[in-house]
Amino acid sequence: MKVVLMAAANSVHSVRWANGLVSRGLDVHLISLHVNKYELDTRVHLHLLNKKAPLGYLFAVFEVRELLMKIMPDLINAHYATGYGLLARLVGFRPTLLSVWGSDVYDFPDKSFFHHCLLRWNLQFATAIGSTSHCMARKTRETYDHHNFFITPFGVDELVFSPKPKPNELSDTIVIGTVKTLSNKYGIDTLIEAFAIVVTELADSQKLLLEITGGGPDLSRLQRLAKELGVFEQVKFHGPIVHQQIPSYLNRLDIYVALSRLDSESFGVAILEASSCEKPVVVTDVDGPSEVTIDGHTGFIVPKEDPNAASQVLINLIRDADLRKKIGIAGRQHVLENYTWNKSLDTMITAYENVLGK
Repeated sequence: MKVVLMAAANSVHSVRWANGLVSRGLDVHLISLHVNKYELDTRVHLHLLNKKAPLGYLFAVFEVRELLMKIMPDLINAHYATGYGLLARLVGFRPTLLSVWGSDVYDFPDKSFFHHCLLRWNLQFATAIGSTSHCMARKTRETYDHHNFFITPFGVDELVFSPKPKPNELSDTIVIGTVKTLSNKYGIDTLIEAFAIVVTELADSQKLLLEITGGGPDLSRLQRLAKELGVFEQVKFHGPIVHQQIPSYLNRLDIYVALSRLDSESFGVAILEASSCEKPVVVTDVDGPSEVTIDGHTGFIVPKEDPNAASQVLINLIRDADLRKKIGIAGRQHVLENYTWNKSLDTMITAYENVLGK
């Protein structure tokens, strides 16, 4: 099968799809307006377009058509409905599987009537739609109820994301943490507020540390908040890391927390990565995180923007080591049964075969 991925080559998710699919024997061509910054399998054919985003979504049409005439793919898999989905529609190639990502279907159509129509046209053109989660599929159908939908979760490499012992220097400390972009969407301010409540309620009964890993526009604001709440000395900001480092940072933690405040976080891959490392997770009741978490079994779901609710769950987990272990083991089993990377590749390839009528 010869497949063209039209996707951002500067996204680790796009590169993982390309590498994974080529490892399964597919002939993969990645066409992108974005310069690659991740390790791409040498078997993947990378075609960087002369035009760049965002204008390239409109003006790279003829360049892409020429490429497709040379490649002669069986199908196109365009990733992100309002960028590469637009380019795919303007190019006019079929069959096309359009993979939606999140903000393209949650936020974009609400900007204006024109934005809503643009998304609808892109969805309507596609032969089929792929969504990483059921909740995002439902949201996508609010704009256009496509007759051909596939759920294609973005899985976890369970061999890479596996439990390892905590570093010795943290052996007497309960470490709470998150690995996320530091932006308002992900509710890291709520996490710091919850942590401050935990520190106050537990006083000196536990040695506590909050580790926040990731870069982003809210760093200074979050640092100020930690100072204002009197917990700055117990909060460690690690800054941005490369994807290959994430497992080692997750394995520093006792509890993983993701208090996102927007439904546009449509799939909780970071939560699954933590679960795969046997970390109990505390997440909010927004779409993606709550779909991949079994409340009371693989983690706990709390209301968004409610630091008091989050703090009480954290306190229970801090006080009960057996509960942390039980929830962590269940979380990894949940990943092994439903969200391994091999299962994700199987699902995507099956979607391709269905689109092609095989």
